[in-house]
Amino acid sequence: MSKRFTCLRWKVYSVMLVALLCAALAGCSATPVTQTAPGASAEDVLYQVSTLGALMQGVYDGEMEVGQLVQEGDLGIGTFEALDGEMVVLDGRVYQVRGDGQVHEAADTVKTPFAVVTRFDPDQQVQLSGIESYARLKDELDKLCPSPNLFYAFKVEGTFGYVQTRSVPPQEKPYPPLVEVTDMQPTFEFHDVKGTLAGFWCPSYAEGANMPGYHLHFLTEDRAGGGHLLECTLAEGSAAVDITTEFHMLLPENDHFTQADLGSVKKVDIERAEQ
Repeated sequence: MSKRFTCLRWKVYSVMLVALLCAALAGCSATPVTQTAPGASAEDVLYQVSTLGALMQGVYDGEMEVGQLVQEGDLGIGTFEALDGEMVVLDGRVYQVRGDGQVHEAADTVKTPFAVVTRFDPDQQVQLSGIESYARLKDELDKLCPSPNLFYAFKVEGTFGYVQTRSVPPQEKPYPPLVEVTDMQPTFEFHDVKGTLAGFWCPSYAEGANMPGYHLHFLTEDRAGGGHLLECTLAEGSAAVDITTEFHMLLPENDHFTQADLGSVKKVDIERAEQ
């Protein structure tokens, strides 16, 4: 074989190799790949719209439609544009507990200024009975949390001897701070009712972005009542936990958020508003 033919053959091979590499790179750029942390599944993500600190400052303008929100998770909590009630997301459906206690399934186009969701895939489930207070329930849920440095999603289902919840009526601009709204919050009581608690536990370093500790919302089995949980007793039921190892946040782009003094939010006000 001549040297000239050998050189020509290597030139052809080189051109083919470059063409294949270019095609591979073009394919990679055209098809984004979502990566997750080592050992984590695509479901182990807590997705949050805005921050609790912004909500405390009265940033109530809707940022995301709930139809888009449930693409990010099928269990969660939050509120609605203008602070129009409490949100409970169960099985990918969004329920709105209004300030008058009425519950409606929210249309996909309704917007939320603050919400937290995840694709609920429980890592552990336990049976519970004779839980005489919310504080006692939290003690039991603590046993399902292996580390104080992770995020946890919870679903508690069963027969509740007593549940006390709250919701909030819609607000008008200029929006008041959340602590002023919750000072006048309507509360609701339920006795001997079946239902579900859904929500999250956040670590201490999440302060400002969210509330450290537990934040749970309640929905009755018949979807006729619910709200932000204030107190409860559980006669019999189950508790499931989903450990979430990733945290994704969508920040609002409206002027109210970008100009808010989020550093002025006090921990005592957050606890007052949430409890």
